[in-house]
Amino acid sequence: MMDRPAGPWRIAGGIVAAAIFALPLLWMLGTSFKPPGEYAAASASLWPRHPTLMHYEAVAGARVGRAVVNSLIVTAGTTLLALLAAYPAAYALARLRFPRRLDLVFLVFVLLVKLTPPIVLAVPLYQVLRVLGLLDTLPGLVLAQQIYALPFAIWMLLGFIRDVPVALEEAARMDGARLPRILWEILVPVTAAGLAATAVLVAIAAWNEFLFAFLFLQSPSNFTLPTFIATRINEDETLWGQLSAIGVLASLPVLALIGVVHRALSRGFAGGTTG
Repeated sequence: MMDRPAGPWRIAGGIVAAAIFALPLLWMLGTSFKPPGEYAAASASLWPRHPTLMHYEAVAGARVGRAVVNSLIVTAGTTLLALLAAYPAAYALARLRFPRRLDLVFLVFVLLVKLTPPIVLAVPLYQVLRVLGLLDTLPGLVLAQQIYALPFAIWMLLGFIRDVPVALEEAARMDGARLPRILWEILVPVTAAGLAATAVLVAIAAWNEFLFAFLFLQSPSNFTLPTFIATRINEDETLWGQLSAIGVLASLPVLALIGVVHRALSRGFAGGTTG
């Protein structure tokens, strides 16, 4: 059965929705090129009348590149560690039989952790990182972010693994394959779209994380982009031009990541999670 073409009202609605979502991004982009006199004016316009690169030059002089590199390291480390730990955990919950619905209890616990406000866990995490000697370090921030990244990754991957027919694994076992080989050669290719979707969502959350980075990182050389952005706000003024310039720079890696894996994302979200 052929899909019916979209009607004019649906097309118009899509255009309006896209415009609403794009307006803040366009405003941020325009502000990043405006001199202070323009974005502070009462009759501010969307596009700058006298474009300038002064805000980009200012954040470049403030070593924003170091913050970008730190954010990339933390995001990559958080995403990789979460996937490596969540995949076997999700497989165990999907395939193994636990006594007295222990799997359900674990999933409820994971959900409760995910719903807990970050500030509630900040103090115990601070103490743990202090004892381990990981305060004010990027590896310490990666470990701290697992509090939320790992439960989310488990919850996401559980549905994708459950959608894989058990017959594929049984056939592999009949050929003599052991569990590590089944996970790597059978399940990973089949659930690649789900892995990509999970990785992107975990990466976006890690890229934008502020509270833990603000609390656990004290050295400016270790600041991530969100904490670096906070330095552009002080008691005397808010540097809107620099904030907009950093916002544009911070958006580019995320947009590039989504652009690279957009096909896998489409397949992953179409499959959904049945957990």
